[in-house]
Amino acid sequence: MTRSIIYKQTGNLRAVQILLGHTKIESTVRYLGVDIEDALLLAESTEI
Repeated sequence: MTRSIIYKQTGNLRAVQILLGHTKIESTVRYLGVDIEDALLLAESTEI
């Protein structure tokens, strides 16, 4: 399963960040091509 599919199905940006090994959530947002404001709101509300 690709990381973008994981994000689309779960909305869990933090999980995708960990899978990709990104240290900054902004890198993951750019990689996925999602709206940064929406993605950061999701990331802040997600705990792993």
